[in-house]
Amino acid sequence: MTAKLDYRWHLREVMAKRGMFSTTDLKPLLAERGIDLSASQVYRLVTEAPERLSLKTLMALLDILGCAMEELIEPVAGTSAARTSKAAGATGADTSLGGLRPKRARIVPE
Repeated sequence: MTAKLDYRWHLREVMAKRGMFSTTDLKPLLAERGIDLSASQVYRLVTEAPERLSLKTLMALLDILGCAMEELIEPVAGTSAARTSKAAGATGADTSLGGLRPKRARIVPE
């Protein structure tokens, strides 16, 4: 059985350490390095762990923030469900549907 691998994305924390508290601060800096992302793409990049990320974008982020890859991406053992629960919040609430599945509608003749 192979180990499941996951990662933690620390872009927001690294930005905060560098005094960048708004996602809009990042857009012009990326554009200077030839990375043209929309405001919503930059927002998602900062607030969510990306599923796909080009190496050019990653290298631009490392250059802008003056950090190493280990500060931005932390590899962890786990499953994608662990990342989903982290994205849902650190409240510890169960994010599975459990017994909350909808019931099939029945059409009854009048």
